[in-house]
Amino acid sequence: MRVIHVITRLIVGGAQENTVASVLGLRQKPGLEVSLISGPAAGPEGSLEPHFAQHPGVLTLLPSLVRPVHPWNDLRAFLRLTKIFRARRPDIVHTHSGKAGILGRLAAARARVSVIMHTIHGPSFGHFQGRLANAVFTAAERRAAAVTTHFVVVAEAMKSQYLAAGVGRSDQYTRIFSGFALPPFLAATNDLQLRARLGLAPDDIVVGKIARLFALKGHDDLFAAAPALVRSCPRMKFLLVGDGPWRARFENQARALGLEKHFVFTGLVTPEAVPSLIGLMDIVVHLSLREGLARALPQALAVGRPIVAYDCDGAKEICFPDETGFLLRPGDLSALSQRLLALAGDPALRLQLGQRGREFVQQHFALDHMVDELHQLYLKMSP
Repeated sequence: MRVIHVITRLIVGGAQENTVASVLGLRQKPGLEVSLISGPAAGPEGSLEPHFAQHPGVLTLLPSLVRPVHPWNDLRAFLRLTKIFRARRPDIVHTHSGKAGILGRLAAARARVSVIMHTIHGPSFGHFQGRLANAVFTAAERRAAAVTTHFVVVAEAMKSQYLAAGVGRSDQYTRIFSGFALPPFLAATNDLQLRARLGLAPDDIVVGKIARLFALKGHDDLFAAAPALVRSCPRMKFLLVGDGPWRARFENQARALGLEKHFVFTGLVTPEAVPSLIGLMDIVVHLSLREGLARALPQALAVGRPIVAYDCDGAKEICFPDETGFLLRPGDLSALSQRLLALAGDPALRLQLGQRGREFVQQHFALDHMVDELHQLYLKMSP
């Protein structure tokens, strides 16, 4: 069976890490020939393209497949994808992300590919954008859905949102959690030497956040709550893992608040460095306003750290109140402060929530489990 995956770009991010892991994992299955087409990765978010250095011929880069709407490049990408699909004759085309999801599925239909699948890692429409953009993206998703055989969603929340928008039918959706390699996270510890290198004292209460430094990720809310949190808990530090276009803005914000010693910016890190950094954290917050199901949440729980998250998209499918962490109404800064201070002052509670979370993640987020579920779905869908 020949399968071609398509994604808009291979920056360092959850959807991209999921796609890379899926492609490389599925290549180990007998009878599967799996490859990937991606647009170029550029900017401060880094690139996952080096993961294919030891797998020549698996990754094809398509320069015209770019994230911003660009009619000329979009037409070129569509025509090029159609030509590739006709030449390679895949049994399944499996797309990821917004732009590649639309162009890839329409090109696969034009090339008469038998099975066309799409993974919804996060919503491409919703309250986070203007009315016109929302209408355009919703219409595009409906058009692509007309040629889609099956959808994979990383959270049931994505299925509910897309069905409510008239995208597909209920029986076309399968939830497959975004699995990852658990051992590095299960083995992560609070490395005091690494803490010291980052300017964190052994007795600091470290609140960590793993996300691109950009819009809709919730950093502004954390900065808004920080002054009162530090007054109540002077040992509280904030470890921000990731990079992005808004880094300078947030660094200036920390200085303006007089809290530059309380905010630590790691900058861009490789996915392999994330387990060690979570090991330094006492609590992990996730305040995004647009996410399918952020990998940072199960990764934090795999290390045994409690999570505090906004009730956005799929967060409630892993953040169980008083069981693995605390789920908050988006924008509720008062509740955010209360929960962080409660956890900061109660090591036993942090341990209890983290241990339950670790058990849940081991049951549902193993990488092999995700790959096996995808493989079984391919076998079920294949002609």
